[in-house]
Formats: sequence, C-alpha cells, structure tokens
Amino acid sequence: MTSSRSALPRYLQLMWGIDEGTRRGPKPKLTIGDIGGAAAAIADADGLGAVSMKAVADRLGVTPMSLYRYVESKEDVYELMVDDGYGAPPADLFAGRDAWRERITAWSMGVVDRLLAHPWVTELPMLRPPAGPKTLLWTDRGIAALDGTGLPDGERMSTLLLISGFIRNHVRMSAEMGAFDADRPSSADHYGIVLAEVVDAERYPDLSRAVAAEYLDDDGEDFFADELRFGLDLILDGVAARIDRAR
Repeated sequence: MTSSRSALPRYLQLMWGIDEGTRRGPKPKLTIGDIGGAAAAIADADGLGAVSMKAVADRLGVTPMSLYRYVESKEDVYELMVDDGYGAPPADLFAGRDAWRERITAWSMGVVDRLLAHPWVTELPMLRPPAGPKTLLWTDRGIAALDGTGLPDGERMSTLLLISGFIRNHVRMSAEMGAFDADRPSSADHYGIVLAEVVDAERYPDLSRAVAAEYLDDDGEDFFADELRFGLDLILDGVAARIDRAR
C-alpha cells in the first residue's frame, strides 16, 4: 500500500509531527495537542454537547477562526479529543502476564478505564477509525497481546475490533441506563421491577424464569461489571476456540 504525507489532513500531519514546510508566517501560538486537550476538558466538565469551535477557542484564549489553521472541522477536533482521552497505554500494561488471555484482558480493562474516565468518547460519531499516535499505540499493544496464539495479524485486528466494539457499546449503554449516576435510579433496576409486575409464567415461560432468578437485582455498578466480565469472557472463549482450531 502506497502512502503520501501530502494526502494527510492538516490535523493528522500536526498530530504526527509531519512538517512539509508548506506553512509560512508567524510561529503558531498553539499546538494541536492544546486544541485536543481543551476540547476534552470541556467534554469532561460539561459533556460532549458543550464542545464547539467557539468554546474551544474561548478556553484557549484565541478566536474561533484561528483554530482553522490547525483543523478543518469539528470532526477533526473529535479525533484530537479521542487521542487525548485515551492517552498512551501504560508501560506496564502486560507486566506479570505471560498468557495471551491475561494480556488481552489487561488490554481490554485498560480501554474500559479510559472510557469510564471519559465516557463522552462513546458518544462520538465513528466517522473514521481513530488514527492518532496514542490510539494507535493501543492498537499496537492489542496486537502484541495476542502473541503466541498463532493468529495471523489480520485476525488479531478483527479480534480487537470485536472486543473494542463490545466495550464501547457496553459502556455507552450502561451510562445511558444510569449505571454510573448515583443521583439517578438505574434503568436496569426499573426494568426488573417492570418485568416482575407484567411477566407471567404462562405467557412468557422462559423469561419468567430469568425474572425469578433475580437476574436484574444487582445495582447499576454490579450490573455493569458483571455483564462486562461475562461478555468479555464469552468473546475470549470464542477466540480460544479459534486458536485451538488453528493449531
């Protein structure tokens, strides 16, 4: 596959430190990281809806038009925010973890931690795969986590896509259901109450057994952690089976 640095959007050139010498004039007052950090801080404080070119410019003490020297649209800012929100993976992410399943679990939980710290990441439209230096380090570490499995690199990438998609959806769904909001009842609790009232064994025999088993009686945080672990284990069981077949 061929590539051309000139084909990269301006914000990506700046993220990766690519300077083709095409810009003239005074030295820029900002760095591309300043913009991403400011936008992420706004989202952390007031939610994704508060992020606008004007809000970012006001936080940085510049005019909105000056941001267009670095980015072409708010969608570019979103990618800067993602890279800032994820940060680089910890250097000791795999410390003491020799088995592939331990490593990919550590990688997965590291991603969960970043999304819980910045839940607005799950609200961003996925218009293009993140290609910032820090997010790609997470991808690189995820591929490395599957060393020794015998899976080809393409299947390793597909495995990461499956896991990250599950995590992203689970964090977003749990946040929308109030799992992390102590001031609001969890929707899972409400759902359990509703089911207990309306589901009868004659009309819904299988669902009624799940209700009787008190499946939804955990509080929001327990529900989030339990379903996260169950889903991740189910995915990794499938990966293990694929590895065994390959061998």
